[in-house]
This record gives sequence, structure tokens and C-alpha cells, in this order.
Amino acid sequence: MLKRLFAAVVSAVVLTAPSVLRGEDFVIRKGSQDNPTITFAGAAGDTEMNNAISRFLSVCGWFDAPQSGRAADYTLRSERVSGFLHIYLYRADQRIAGWRFNASGDARQVAKSVVDTVIEHVFEQLRVRGFCQSRIAFCAETAPGIRNIFTCDIDGGNIVQITNYNTLNVEPCWSPTGQTICFSKYGRTGIDVIETTIATPRRSRIISSFRGINTGAAISPDGNFLAVILSPDHQVDLYILGLNQRTRRRLTSGIAVEASPCWSPDGSKLAFVSDRRGNPRIFVINADGSGLQMLPTVGIDAVTPAWSSDNKIAYATRRTRGSAYAIAVYNMATGSNEIVSRGDGSWESPGWAADNRQVVCKRIVNGRSSLWIVDTITGRERELLRTGTELFDPAWSPCIRR
Repeated sequence: MLKRLFAAVVSAVVLTAPSVLRGEDFVIRKGSQDNPTITFAGAAGDTEMNNAISRFLSVCGWFDAPQSGRAADYTLRSERVSGFLHIYLYRADQRIAGWRFNASGDARQVAKSVVDTVIEHVFEQLRVRGFCQSRIAFCAETAPGIRNIFTCDIDGGNIVQITNYNTLNVEPCWSPTGQTICFSKYGRTGIDVIETTIATPRRSRIISSFRGINTGAAISPDGNFLAVILSPDHQVDLYILGLNQRTRRRLTSGIAVEASPCWSPDGSKLAFVSDRRGNPRIFVINADGSGLQMLPTVGIDAVTPAWSSDNKIAYATRRTRGSAYAIAVYNMATGSNEIVSRGDGSWESPGWAADNRQVVCKRIVNGRSSLWIVDTITGRERELLRTGTELFDPAWSPCIRR
């Protein structure tokens, strides 16, 4: 049975697919420290590929290594046969699935496809597709007063510089396809929103260059609209621009300062930050400008919201004036609020992963910033990237199928 899987890089053929107990056997509850456990027995002599598969199994966030002396829930084995990598998945001693991958490509790319295939099989009911192929965009200070946009893989590797300007380039956001990034570029006369392709040769275009500021760009889930903060009349307000036709709709008006818009999963609403009540708080508004209401967040303020595709809003908040920021999650369906970051330092600018479980954040400890991943279910935290320079504004791409 043929299985379409990242065809541009890897072709996978399902070798066996008997009925099997899957991820629904493992109830991953809020606050639980338990994922299904897995061990990987790589093909003899295939060191580069073995290391790459082990790496993505360890960072994907969906599996754990078994504790010493305990058997794993799953075992993954591989072998090379005539240029193909054969992967077999076992539950106890029973082989429950197998796939064949074209192993002639880059080992990291093949490994991503292998681990994605295992996640999709074990957690079939959760519909997590192509997660290891996703990328994380972020800003890095490349010289004093200069920031540029970069991307990396979910393990912090494969860093690629996307922009190379002698100015500030900040607030990257992904298009729904994951093929382009929008960002705010500071110039001598103002701030513009630029869109650039990820693939090379890169093609860029200005998509918002009104007088004053053009910041906080967020593309709607259908790719047709851009939420952006503009100040054409010296008031800093939220607007929606048409990307395929020249339209502009103003959603807020007044002396309050708006910032950081993000779209609801269905594109009918936006969340954004406003100081209209004093301290910055998060508000939700319909895309037609109606129904404005303040989100019942925790802490004395709330900033940089990110809206997951399963209807949760992650944000940064402070419990008291002068305290460090922490990451919290508000569930739009249940109304629950929870602080999910636990380590010391200040946690800022959360961005949801496409699995609706993990968020990428900026973390500042002793005045130095790095990028971290927080699992909002288990509470686990892992460092994604530390470069020796200041890092800002992480944004996780949609799942990218190849």
C-alpha cells in the first residue's frame, strides 16, 4: 500500500500495517510527565542516519526514553537495503508497522520524515501531520542596533539567515502555507511590512507601507487578509488589509495603543494587546470590528498573544509589578487559565507549535536571551537555541509537508 509522505525528499512505502493499539492507549493528561516510551535500534554502520533519527525522536516532544530497567512501549528498528531505509515499529515483540524510505537524501531530512511517520501512526487520532518538518523563525542581533530574521529546525539545527539588512527586522510571522514570512522592517522614514519567500532565490515585496508605523503583521488562516498595527493619523490602531485586493478596514480607534494581533483558527476573530484599561491587556474582537471584549487573563498585564488552531491563547504575563514574565495559556472553550512556564528568568513572546501542545518562547536569564520550548501538557522545558547574541520574537511555522 503506497503512502504519500514528503514526496519531494522521501518516498515511504508501508510494508506492514496490521491492526494495532495506538496513541489512544496513552492518555497524556495535563500535568502528567508521561509520554509513550520508545527505543531506537539503528542500522549497523549507519551512524549519521542513526544519530539524526535519535535526535528528532528526542526533541519532537511526543516520546520519552524508557527509564532504566523498564521496557519501552515501542521499539523502532532500521536497516539499509539497496539505497532504501527500512523502518519497523514494534509494540512489545510484535511488529505493528513498517515503511521504506529513499535514503539517498540528506540524513536530517530523512530522519524528520521517519519520526513524523511514527508520530502520525502512533497518534493517528490527533492528526499531527508533518510536525518535524516545521520550522521556527526568530530575530537575532547581528550587530549593535541591527536585527535580522533567521529560521531553524525544531532541534535548533539547520539555521538559515532569511534577511540581511543593516536595520531592525522584527516580528516575523508565517503564511498559512509556511512558504513565506512577513516581518516589520525599520527604515529612515518609517516601518514597513515586508513579505519574503523562504526558498531561494528569495523574492520579497512590501505589503504594508502606510505613513507612520506598520507593525505586528499577522496573516489570516485563509491567506487573504493581513492584520496589522498602523498609525496613519498618529493613532496606533488595529487594521485589516486585503492581500488579494486593495481594501483597508479599521477595527479600533482612540488614544489607546494597540499591538500584537493574532487570528482565531477560523479567521473570524482577532486577539490583540491594548492599554485602553491602563496596563496592557489582551482583547478579542470580531474581524468586522464588533464584539470587543477583554480576555480574563491572569496577572497584572498580558502581552504577545498567540492563538492555537485548537482554540487556546498563549500569552506572557506578570503576576506583580516589576516581576518577571511567565507564559500562560487561556483555553477559549473552557475558560481555564494556567501558568505553564516554571523555570526562573523572564519568559516572553510565545508561539504555538503546529501540534497545539508546545510553545516556543524567548527566555531571559541574567540579562541574556535564548529560545526555549515549553510543553503545555507535561510542563517540561528544553532549550532550543543559544547563540551568544540576543534572540527575539520566535514564531513556529505550520506543519510543512514535502
